[in-house]
Amino acid sequence: MNGASDWRKEIRTIPNLLSIIRILLLPFYLYFMSKQAFYLAGSIILFSGVTDFLDGYIARRFNQITELGKVLDPIGDKLTQLVLIISMAWERPYIWLVLALFIVKEAFMLIAGIVALRKQVKLDGAKWYGKWATAVIYVGMILLLLFPAIPEGWVMVIFAIITYSLAQSFVLYALEYRKLLKR
Repeated sequence: MNGASDWRKEIRTIPNLLSIIRILLLPFYLYFMSKQAFYLAGSIILFSGVTDFLDGYIARRFNQITELGKVLDPIGDKLTQLVLIISMAWERPYIWLVLALFIVKEAFMLIAGIVALRKQVKLDGAKWYGKWATAVIYVGMILLLLFPAIPEGWVMVIFAIITYSLAQSFVLYALEYRKLLKR
């Protein structure tokens, strides 16, 4: 009973409400993408990115970090990134390589996290490189949505930067987990 009351209290914090809003925006984004209303889809993702920044800032600034938020925020991040990459892959098939890297990275993070929990060690939250990769995905996708007629060469540059940031995040997290699990 006590856990349920904590959950009900935690869900009412502004950061957690922002994370929920970010998740609830995804069907609207997909709807506008299906209608090729790229400006509306881009605006939704821009708003989503702002809520992502604000939920973390408010949680830290006003001491509203909760156990529920530690779950909701990463779920919101990963779902948004996954939906963005998949929706872009329908428009530009070579993006499936970015999707494959994203899935491998996230599967690694999940497995490493489970192994770490079993060894009773814990990563000290998101690292700068994970946050950077998230920001790069948001910015890159927003640019592609707001400028759908962007020359293909620039599209390739944007996806190269996204791929690099994902790969960098993957490698640096792998090294971090390696150190953590050796302890």
